[in-house]
Amino acid sequence: MAAPHSLPPRGGIYVPVPTFFDTKQPGTVPPLDLDTQAAHSLHLARSGIHGLVLLGSTGEAVHLTRAERTSQIKHVRAALEEAGFKDYPLIAGTATNGIEETVELLKEAKEASAQWGLVLAPGYFAGAVSQEGIEGWFRAVADASPIPILIYHYPGVSNNLVISVSTYRVLSHHPNIVGAKLSHGDISIHTQIANDPAISRTHFHVFTGMGQQLFPVLQVGCFGAIDGLAGIFPKVLVHLYNLVVGEEPMDKKRLDSIRAVQYRVSRAEGLIEKWGTVGIKEAVSRCLGFGEVHGGRLPLARGMGTGEWENWSEAMSEMANLEAAL
Repeated sequence: MAAPHSLPPRGGIYVPVPTFFDTKQPGTVPPLDLDTQAAHSLHLARSGIHGLVLLGSTGEAVHLTRAERTSQIKHVRAALEEAGFKDYPLIAGTATNGIEETVELLKEAKEASAQWGLVLAPGYFAGAVSQEGIEGWFRAVADASPIPILIYHYPGVSNNLVISVSTYRVLSHHPNIVGAKLSHGDISIHTQIANDPAISRTHFHVFTGMGQQLFPVLQVGCFGAIDGLAGIFPKVLVHLYNLVVGEEPMDKKRLDSIRAVQYRVSRAEGLIEKWGTVGIKEAVSRCLGFGEVHGGRLPLARGMGTGEWENWSEAMSEMANLEAAL
């Protein structure tokens, strides 16, 4: 078990980065494009993003071998260090239901230089799982993990698994469980976890997985977002975060600025909400020039499809203009 004082990632904006593949290579399983991976990561770090999540849902971790996962972390870390981003926060995702395999992934992530693990809740048997079972599963993983972990609750990829507020309360007391990413729209749950007097705000940080919630979740005590849109428009999301958490009084001018930026963010987040990883990849390619428009591995290789991008052109253009202005 880790030391009793494992620290959570600091508050801010984190990006669940997509995994880039060299789709110009022949075959049905394109290899990793590690140079593009590093270039995109450096762009985000230089734009003020507080840390990266590698190998999450956006990163198509379920489509990667364990060797590929390790090589991605090592390559990104090496690029960051070479560019002067020493000890830049890297969080490595796991997406498996077995305790032993999850721990193995966390050990390999540590060896590759990730500082935290983002552990997806085990949802394969969601309909039959008790809260006691979830608690026991996370405790077993945290007991054996060499790095602190965050609970990742994404019902959309976990068979709509339910995790109760009381389960978060119990797990928050584990010295090696230091936070949670909540990728669902229930602000009440965010509020209850973030402000539970039985949960230490020093030890356990709550992040939303949805940038369209950034202003409200910061208002109710969460620490930031792990947000896909920030991988396309990093400066805008960091700007919004800074506007909300700034020390100056919340006067009408500042509030109006926050609302205006949050409006644009929320409009653009509709693409992420509808299309997820494939939408993020297409937007990263079209807006930033990293990777290919249809850059996923099967079964995601087709992308959003012909004509869909045009449905989002107005919202994305607004964000691109704001990003350029920053």
